[in-house]
Amino acid sequence: MKLQVKLALYNTLTKVAIITVLSIAILFSINRISIKHIQQRLIQKKSKFISNLSSSEINDLITKQGSYTDYNLLKEEFIVLQQINEERSNASYFISDKRIIEGDEEEYQILTTNFKFRDKYYQLELGETMSSVSQLDHTISIFTFLILVIAVGLTLLADLTFTKFLLNPFYKIVDQKLNKVDDPQNFNYNPIATSTQDFRILDNSISTLMVKMTGLLVTEKEFIGNVSHELLTPISILGSRIENIIEQETLSEEGENKLFACLRTLGRLKSIINSLLLISKVENKQFLKNDTVSIRQTIDGVYEELEHRLLMKKLNFKINVKQDLTFHGNQSLFHILMMNIVNNAIKYNVENGEINIEGTGNTEGFVISIQDTGIGMDDKTVENAFNRFEKFNSTEKDSQGLGLAIVRSIALFHGIDVQISSKKNIGTTVLLSFNSK
Repeated sequence: MKLQVKLALYNTLTKVAIITVLSIAILFSINRISIKHIQQRLIQKKSKFISNLSSSEINDLITKQGSYTDYNLLKEEFIVLQQINEERSNASYFISDKRIIEGDEEEYQILTTNFKFRDKYYQLELGETMSSVSQLDHTISIFTFLILVIAVGLTLLADLTFTKFLLNPFYKIVDQKLNKVDDPQNFNYNPIATSTQDFRILDNSISTLMVKMTGLLVTEKEFIGNVSHELLTPISILGSRIENIIEQETLSEEGENKLFACLRTLGRLKSIINSLLLISKVENKQFLKNDTVSIRQTIDGVYEELEHRLLMKKLNFKINVKQDLTFHGNQSLFHILMMNIVNNAIKYNVENGEINIEGTGNTEGFVISIQDTGIGMDDKTVENAFNRFEKFNSTEKDSQGLGLAIVRSIALFHGIDVQISSKKNIGTTVLLSFNSK
């Protein structure tokens, strides 16, 4: 999840929590205020009713029936006045209670009070329905929920817009600088325009680091050039001199064998140096990727070069690449990659074994599978397969343990994902995954 989205979600959730707490507090307060308002109205009605007790209508009813009851048409309010036989406290109090009026049960806020009138004692009950409070709470709840939903939407939109504006320089730094740290020569040292001091510090730090990396890269290139000259030249001279000695001098059989052993050693040393130089140049991106590489043509070329070794081991070589799969890269390097993989498939295979190469493509890219029926590897060996100088059990004396290290370097250079699966005494499969992007 992007930092922008995380910040927006955090701000939104924080505000939602605050709004929710405030909404609950408002609902609770509205309910209390509504009940308080009803109680104030009931107190006012009590005073007004007691002041009108002298009216002939109410007085006649009390005299004849000993009580007086009245309620409005919608049964939202009622009045009950009844005579009592003894004096009681004049204190008034409120209760919430349910009353049945003409078969309908409603919850009322009831004011009960006792008083004396014309030497007689009375109890007065004034009630007002709570349905209005419930309706008000319901209306406010819906309104609050809608406000909450709208607030969440607007908050999320505002936070996404603001964080996008705020983090735009950061994403530019990532896109234009961090993603290009592996290419110091084409690095953009121009500062990213931003008013945020933290981003300026990050930008300057990356540029400073890249200056140092560029210096180290130049030093490494010089070292590689020196190695090429200082080591390979003497090795070639030594090899030529030994060959001349073998051709021109009369040597014993033992002496010739020793000189031939020296030539083989020099050859392996030269091969190791060339392999290490190749890995270094690939990792330093000293190659261009201007070729349209054909998978099928590359495999055919590798087959032609290694055909004699396949015949020597009586291996059945199958190619099942129906489509002409291509990608943009370096033809020579990819040829070396396929050469090393197929060479290992031959080297560690068994006589009369098989090597199958298949290619499958889809909208996201394509996959090349190189499968052999060789001696296979255990899990630990597979885990260390790409390490330099990692040798497997083989009868081949010229194994240097650099083949798969070269494969990995070239694959990373082209953005190819390499995976190895293997089982002991069953075989090994190498998968090359090419992304269409």
